Amino acid sequence: MTTLRVPEVVPSPTQDSERLRKAFKGVGTDEKAVIWILGHRNASQRRKIRDTYQQLYHQSLIDRLHSELSSDFRRAMILWTYDPAERDAVLANKALIGKKKGFKQLQVMVEMACATSPHHLQSVKQIYCTLFDSSLEEDIATHISFPLRKLLGALVRSYRYDKELVDMNFANSEAAKLREAIKTKRLDHDDVVYILSTRNKYQLKTTFELYKQRFGNPIDQDLKEYGEGDLESLLRAAVQCIYCPSKHFAEVIRTSVSGLGTDEKSLTRAIVTRAEIDLLRIREEYTKMFGTNLEDAITGDTSGDYKHFLKTLVGATV
Repeated sequence: MTTLRVPEVVPSPTQDSERLRKAFKGVGTDEKAVIWILGHRNASQRRKIRDTYQQLYHQSLIDRLHSELSSDFRRAMILWTYDPAERDAVLANKALIGKKKGFKQLQVMVEMACATSPHHLQSVKQIYCTLFDSSLEEDIATHISFPLRKLLGALVRSYRYDKELVDMNFANSEAAKLREAIKTKRLDHDDVVYILSTRNKYQLKTTFELYKQRFGNPIDQDLKEYGEGDLESLLRAAVQCIYCPSKHFAEVIRTSVSGLGTDEKSLTRAIVTRAEIDLLRIREEYTKMFGTNLEDAITGDTSGDYKHFLKTLVGATV
């Protein structure tokens, strides 16, 4: 359900690298050319362009983008040009070493643990070690305090079975365990962390459905009612990323463009990380939830090349 528009006839990596080189030369950068090339290439094609650019010009394309572009457009384009797992590793590291470590910053780790495949998460962890000389788990233990450390550490350590396998007995009993922990406001209970971090997504979706049938409310609604603070927010994000990722990311985008000022980092992350996964579903969910379309939200809260690039990724005609 990607929104990425790749041309039917794609130029060779050499041709794309030469065009990028031309866009960088002269007085001022041709940002529209950079968007036209990289904004219409999939992850594999972008990887080949990076490798070819390095071979041809003995320079990192990422470094050149950093020197040629600026502000939110630079951040978005560089994140897009990274390999998907490399991108998530960089985002996780920035969240962990930053001064602020609340829900807004840390939800990226919930997203990569609960809204992507087990294989992708393993790739993120491997690349994280290579890039930062530390494991993702170690940095969570070092930089995050309890109880957020307990939840996030368990989520990134997990390797979920990714086939459709459901045990109804477990689903029933674990729905009851979740209800007891939530109702008694023990959101960091071992049962909660264990269930959310070890069960496959099909199992958890069934557990969440049984929870609603037996106890009357969706589990994320009860988490909001009985919980508070960053732990409650991260748990709700985990539930949504497992049960309906498109709803979670629609809410991330809505929050980023609501109120005074735009949260460009969250907006960029949601669009860039999901453009090749399920951004079409997110667009549909956004319209369903908020009664307006995603393109209008981007147009109203962004400007210039940054706006042009984000609209390109969501499949708009620009």
